[in-house]
Amino acid sequence: MGHLSIPPLPELRKRRSAKWRTFDDDVLPLPVAEMDFPLAEPVARALHEAVDRSDTGYAAPTPELARAVSGYARRSWGWEVDVEHVRTVVDVGMAVVEVLRRIVAPGDRVVVSPPVYEPFAWWVREVGGQVVEAPLADGPEGPRLDPEALERAFADQAVAYLLCNPHNPVGRVHGREELATVARLADRYGVYVLSDEIHAPLVLPGAEFVPFLDVSEEARRWGFSFLSASKGWNLAGLKAATVVTADPAPKRIVDRLSPHSLYRTGHFGVLATVAAFEEGGPWLDGVLDALDHNRKLLDELLTDLLPGVHCRRPEAGFLAWVDFRALDWGEDPAERVLSDARVALNSGLRYGPSGAGFARLNFGCSPDVLTEAVTRIAAARRADRTGATNSQMSG
Repeated sequence: MGHLSIPPLPELRKRRSAKWRTFDDDVLPLPVAEMDFPLAEPVARALHEAVDRSDTGYAAPTPELARAVSGYARRSWGWEVDVEHVRTVVDVGMAVVEVLRRIVAPGDRVVVSPPVYEPFAWWVREVGGQVVEAPLADGPEGPRLDPEALERAFADQAVAYLLCNPHNPVGRVHGREELATVARLADRYGVYVLSDEIHAPLVLPGAEFVPFLDVSEEARRWGFSFLSASKGWNLAGLKAATVVTADPAPKRIVDRLSPHSLYRTGHFGVLATVAAFEEGGPWLDGVLDALDHNRKLLDELLTDLLPGVHCRRPEAGFLAWVDFRALDWGEDPAERVLSDARVALNSGLRYGPSGAGFARLNFGCSPDVLTEAVTRIAAARRADRTGATNSQMSG
């Protein structure tokens, strides 16, 4: 990984973010969606320069962020974003909630596709909406959107759909035709589509990200895109994101957001995001190479050390959806992994009923930490088998 080599564990444990303060020091923390890479040099430079000039005030109504998002979208995905349709917000979650507030009345039905990012359901309930599930279908290439389930949900008086694009936790990158089908259904039934595209910069080799608003006129008529550098460049604590629209109707909804929303955004987040989108490409390329290596390594480790435990190779991001059902460790194997192996994963149950027997693992770490984590889990499995055998013999 060259210049992107990750600091050793003792150095990482000096960090004060959630990933490093939630668990005891003997635990390998692989749940929280933070990567372990050092900051991109252009981002670090922008932040250091701001500190040096004591530039720690409110975020300003600046056009630089919209231009940075538009330029990055054009270079990365061939997507032409009108800077007049880019709104600065504090983070993707709050932006989704605030847009939902303007289209959802108490009791209105909002569709999600589990297993999906746990806060989606929180956000719907926060605005008084009713969560309706249109689960992913299990296809030959892994989990995918289910158009029949979506149509049933949309037809049943749904007002909005929270689309995860790419899809967390399964790492699926939805194809253009899949997204076009979602847009056609949205247009047919009058359903707004809020596309969380926070993991878009992290699409890995072999897959191609398609922005929802770029697939069709129907998508633009009913869609909102939520973009941020927070996952791609590890900037979640700096608090800056954007809502992008591509049609006057959804733009009018975004324009109704509080005029004070900009000042809730982190000034450092805006500065860092501009630096990331404009100058952080080479660093991100190195991260994508490292993540590609790690997802292959995870395949090999599971095959060699934990036969029967497996995951579909994710197409984007640094999160693996691991199927532990072969171990017979119950609906929440993450509990056993933490107690017996001292490795922290996210419980699959947090992503919906279909997550029973699964756990989400963060491989945005060093190969050594990833190897140690799977080795510990394998040792716990051996101990479990040994204990079961001894119990049978003594019985």
